[in-house]
Amino acid sequence: MTAFPLTWLYAPGDRPDLVAKALTRGADVVVVDLEDAVAPDRKEYARAATADLLADPPPVPVHVRVNALDGPWAERDIATLATAPGLSGLRLPKVTSPAGITRVAPRVTAGLYALLETALAVEQAYAVATAHPNLRGIALGEADLRADLGVRDDTGLDWSRSRVIVAARAAGLPPPPQSVHPDTRDLEGLAASCAHGRALGFLGRAAIHPRQLPVIERAYLPTEEEIERAETVLKAAAARQGAQALPDGRFVDAAVVTAAQRTLSLARRR
Repeated sequence: MTAFPLTWLYAPGDRPDLVAKALTRGADVVVVDLEDAVAPDRKEYARAATADLLADPPPVPVHVRVNALDGPWAERDIATLATAPGLSGLRLPKVTSPAGITRVAPRVTAGLYALLETALAVEQAYAVATAHPNLRGIALGEADLRADLGVRDDTGLDWSRSRVIVAARAAGLPPPPQSVHPDTRDLEGLAASCAHGRALGFLGRAAIHPRQLPVIERAYLPTEEEIERAETVLKAAAARQGAQALPDGRFVDAAVVTAAQRTLSLARRR
């Protein structure tokens, strides 16, 4: 997997044909969904089909979103898939405390990712993020959180978004990816939402349709201007150690250099 995955494409686990297509659409990670996208009477089939897929490493890193840990299907999901050779990550939905992470972690060889989808989960974000060394990331599930909070306007989620971004950073985890944009035809709205998410500190985004992938990648890749500014910072830092001011008035210190290095790392994807 690239050091900076930007696109995470969901595909329903009971549709192996769609999963196969998703693997060819250029996403950094394909997420096979056993939870919300699969009807109760299709859960067993989805689990078995996903186990078949992961019997060998697929061409793209594959994560699996299992069913909620307190529900009737999660135990079978984890028992079946925890050590699958092709599994790159297990995504745990509706996590509300560290307990679920610590219960699952010893059984799974791939990395764990916690989805925080309620007010209680947001309040527990840092505790969840530090629950186990095998936890590789946290992210919001905004549809459920919006319902839990009774939020009508999208900006009503910004405090929760920032809380989770800060918790991830404090725990030494990568910046979270944004939650999905549910309108697959609203690409202008998706681009604007990604720009807002990037400003908050997200890195990348989950998608539910391949047409969303290039919009997300463009939004999260640095612009030519940003690349140029980052190169200027690193050249100045290489020429002279310590804090300094550039001719254009920008102040350069260690934090600015670190940000410039990340910008250029992302730029290598262009």
